[in-house]
Amino acid sequence: MFFEYPKLLWLELLLIPLAALYVYKELKGRAPALQVSNLKRWSYKPSWLMRALRHVPFVLRMGALALLIVAIARPRDSKNFEKVDTEGIDIVLDMDVSTSMLARDFKPDRIGAAKDIAIEFIASRPTDRIGIVVFAGESYTQCPVTTDRITLINMMKEVQTGLIEDGTAIGNGLATAVARLKDSDAKSRVIILLTDGVNNRGEIAPETAAEIAKTYGIRVYTIGVGAKGEAPYPVQTPWGIQVQNMKVEIDESLLEKIAETTGGKYFRATDNTKLMEIYGEINKMEKNRTTVDSFPVYSERFMTFALWALALLLLELLLKFVIIKKLP
Repeated sequence: MFFEYPKLLWLELLLIPLAALYVYKELKGRAPALQVSNLKRWSYKPSWLMRALRHVPFVLRMGALALLIVAIARPRDSKNFEKVDTEGIDIVLDMDVSTSMLARDFKPDRIGAAKDIAIEFIASRPTDRIGIVVFAGESYTQCPVTTDRITLINMMKEVQTGLIEDGTAIGNGLATAVARLKDSDAKSRVIILLTDGVNNRGEIAPETAAEIAKTYGIRVYTIGVGAKGEAPYPVQTPWGIQVQNMKVEIDESLLEKIAETTGGKYFRATDNTKLMEIYGEINKMEKNRTTVDSFPVYSERFMTFALWALALLLLELLLKFVIIKKLP
């Protein structure tokens, strides 16, 4: 057994001064508080047992307090272990963060929609290791593959445009994602590459990066995001930011080739709903049954200590007001 908040156990030291105060009052004694005309009714001398019993309520109260402190320290037991079958694979979310992702054919815009839906995807895969790579004119790893969902979600929320040189280096973005997975020992490794443009930057050709991914047995699902035809895009003008319609250009043939080369699939998302459906379809396609090592199953024990504390308090009241009656 261990405690979630072990530092709270230091509160047990409060019992020492409380006990010392009680002993001090008993040794000091009290002056008579009641005057009577006849002592006949009080001539009975209690036995040693009854004299000892008058200290029991205090002992019970101290015991109840000690048990309550243990209870709020949250005792837990991890003796039970179990093995489970899970659907675990390694996934890298490879996201375009070029300024064109600010287009507003998605709500609130392309990058905002991509982030929100990716966060839902991350939350729906609790046993997978997932990483995040972003690219524009260059690429970098936003978060290495991990099972830490809180970190992943927080890092995804921090993804934004304008932090790196603008452009669309699809090859570099894919190569960086492959680098995050090439040494993985997972049986299934997947990259979800999302972009809204045409490759125009980078030292690595997208086709070359796709061949590298194929060599390592990494499947790449490609997603082209953008409405058909034109899309509203915020443009800085001398009169402030104004929204203008801009032509949507996505190299779908390239994205289809990357997916075909690696054994993946190409998708086209034209709005939030379609993008959500695409992630849902990928979620269903990538189910790989694996056995996870045994892990502890924690059992909370605070209720046991709390119930014992309640029992001691009830017993104290019973002794104090029923068995050991005391005149005021």
